[in-house]
Amino acid sequence: MSGINNKMKITNDLELKDRLVAINRVTKVTKGGRTFSFSAIVVVGNEEGIIGWGLGKAGEVTAAIAKGVESAKKNLIKIPLLKGTVPHEQFAKFGGAEVFIKPASHGTGVVAGGAMRAVLESVGITDVLAKSKGSSNPHNLVKATILALSEMRDARMVAQNRGISVEKVFRG
Repeated sequence: MSGINNKMKITNDLELKDRLVAINRVTKVTKGGRTFSFSAIVVVGNEEGIIGWGLGKAGEVTAAIAKGVESAKKNLIKIPLLKGTVPHEQFAKFGGAEVFIKPASHGTGVVAGGAMRAVLESVGITDVLAKSKGSSNPHNLVKATILALSEMRDARMVAQNRGISVEKVFRG
């Protein structure tokens, strides 16, 4: 899990846009009646390679979303982008959710469903092919998608890790 190494500290100059992925109403039945609470999973990103996710729980929807946004801002990671798409294919699994992300040519758009689409658009990816297999639980899909993105490496990162020049990475 290389995504742990590239966590970032929040700086005020980042302009993060939040996106609501899913909201869940939870009912607690007591002697006095029913009590409703809400949980919201939120993704924040600057659409230039920085992304984070958070879960907020509260008695009202707006408060749950606000808590989710604050939680998302605490665990931001940097994702390498290559001309609006991902550098290479990547597969990741979290819980029962499995995701496959594949680079696409310019003009393809974001071919992904629900929770994956929110994550990919928030990070700033404009052209990608993505498929989710297994569970469609939005919590696990968001975590699996961010895990797959955090494991992405571009040529500069590979060259730095190997201690060689970027040209040697391509020549083999």
